[in-house]
Amino acid sequence: MTATSPASLPDLDADARTNEAWHARFTRDEIQDLLRPSRWRGWLSIGLDWGVIAASFALVAAWPNPLTVIAALFLIGARQLGLAILMHEAAHRTLLADKRWNDWAGNWLCAYPIWTDVHAYRPYHLQHHAKNWTKDDPDIGLVLPFPITKSSLRRKIWRDLSGQTGRKFARAAWKRSVQRWRAGDANGRRAFVGFLVTNALLFAVLAALGHPWLYLLWAGAWLTTNTLVTRIRSIAEHAMVPDPADPLRNTRTTLARWWERVLLAPNRVNYHLEHHLLMTVPLHNLPRMHRMLAERGLLDRALVTRGYAAVLARASSKPEQAPSDAPDDRGVRVPPF
Repeated sequence: MTATSPASLPDLDADARTNEAWHARFTRDEIQDLLRPSRWRGWLSIGLDWGVIAASFALVAAWPNPLTVIAALFLIGARQLGLAILMHEAAHRTLLADKRWNDWAGNWLCAYPIWTDVHAYRPYHLQHHAKNWTKDDPDIGLVLPFPITKSSLRRKIWRDLSGQTGRKFARAAWKRSVQRWRAGDANGRRAFVGFLVTNALLFAVLAALGHPWLYLLWAGAWLTTNTLVTRIRSIAEHAMVPDPADPLRNTRTTLARWWERVLLAPNRVNYHLEHHLLMTVPLHNLPRMHRMLAERGLLDRALVTRGYAAVLARASSKPEQAPSDAPDDRGVRVPPF
């Protein structure tokens, strides 16, 4: 399939604040091809995330020492974020081609084990897409405090890794679970039962293998490394944007190195600009969409950053002498479970 011919391309600058500028540079067939879900890649992504988690448990079981424990905490925390990304895919109904399985897998294999819920997340997240960088954006509070000072960022990282942020989130998740249960919310009750069942099953499997104490790695990662990588993801996606009104400049794609994809950006989450331009493109097609945008010159002025170190440097660029401390739960999302 061929792209729209150069002679018929619209003036991007004349139409910079709308989606028509980029959309017109793709044929209808190209867009339909990008939107087409795979019958097997969603299942593969779920399997790979749980495979990394299983390998992390096995690593510590085989060689229990501080280094393997630290490695496992970072790997599991990143894969917990990976499961959240797959839950996010299910919320857009792009995780699995078979819609009958999409929400079931998104909940039972991705959301419930990390104490969240596709049904609660979906309306919240679609509001973010519809109102990105407006006062009605439910995520706007996560990015407004940035940039901050280096010392403030270090304190936030310490609070994440020491479990202080995670404990706040656990209390908030428990409170929401109880409120939804008392309100008679059927999805909320199912989600709370799902959290208990999936975590009990994980513990039972580890116990049956003779290592019940490995469950502490799962809980410990959720309270520590998962909150850190979630914070970094949130900062990278929408903080410090040059033009909140321009769809090519109010959302960031971060070009991640291989180790960043392992530890910080699982499941193509770094291609966030592409996701906002066309939110129902399945995650496995986002790199291809990025290449197509680049080939057509649409990323020349877009918000694309190379590596997460550059994002964090920009996020912590506020002078130390200026007031810098925002509430320490800013910049990391508490899922609306």
